[in-house]
Amino acid sequence: MIFESHAHYDDRRFNPDREELLSSMQEHGIETVINVGSDLDGVKKTLELAGQYEFVYGAIGIHPSEISGLDEEVYEWLRAQCSHPKVVAIGEIGLDYYWDKEDEVKRSQRYWFCRQMELAREQGLPVIIHSRDAAEDTLKLVQGIHGEEIPGVVHCFSYSPEQAEEYVKMGYYIGIGGVITFKNARKLKETAAAIPLSHILLETDCPYLSPEPERGKRNSSLNLVYVAEEIARLRGISYEEVVDATRENARRLFRKVK
Repeated sequence: MIFESHAHYDDRRFNPDREELLSSMQEHGIETVINVGSDLDGVKKTLELAGQYEFVYGAIGIHPSEISGLDEEVYEWLRAQCSHPKVVAIGEIGLDYYWDKEDEVKRSQRYWFCRQMELAREQGLPVIIHSRDAAEDTLKLVQGIHGEEIPGVVHCFSYSPEQAEEYVKMGYYIGIGGVITFKNARKLKETAAAIPLSHILLETDCPYLSPEPERGKRNSSLNLVYVAEEIARLRGISYEEVVDATRENARRLFRKVK
């Protein structure tokens, strides 16, 4: 059974068939889903989904591109939700310089990234880190805040194998999704082959980033088989070994999952 470590079933693209799709997950081999909030509405919907489906758990946090809606009142509300029995992580949080290139915005992203990292430390929860076009600043911030004391995963990893190794040294996991199947994903393929299997998680980031042969379509956890198959091919091991190892990795990170 596959452990899906990063999905967004709160996304409106699932409105037409969300219930039907989620109800079919376990019969198609998806054992557990971590639904990840990225803004306040998404966090609220994530909590609803976690309450509705036994196998769905929630991560709560504000994405770096959504921090305009993050203030002390929202931060305190997030803190209160950490006691929810099915909240298993703080995320997704981090830095995204792809869209936001102004220095003031970057400073604000770094501030709220640190605050949410500290919330995770305080609450004894792992973090789910988003990092896009911000490799150096993300690594420096995590190292500076003593990230080795705050378990986590760098989701949708897009940097070099050398960067991945720096995170692995701190005990972090590397989230690998559909991009691994793309022909031009050379760095990610090298990373998936080089880092210890004990530090890899399977994820989709659905509805985004569908793997080949579903590229361009709405993604879902049902496509994780393609991700696991590609990792197995790159490492020269069996599909079952990848599925089993990544499930155990995810259970080790998200300790509140039953």
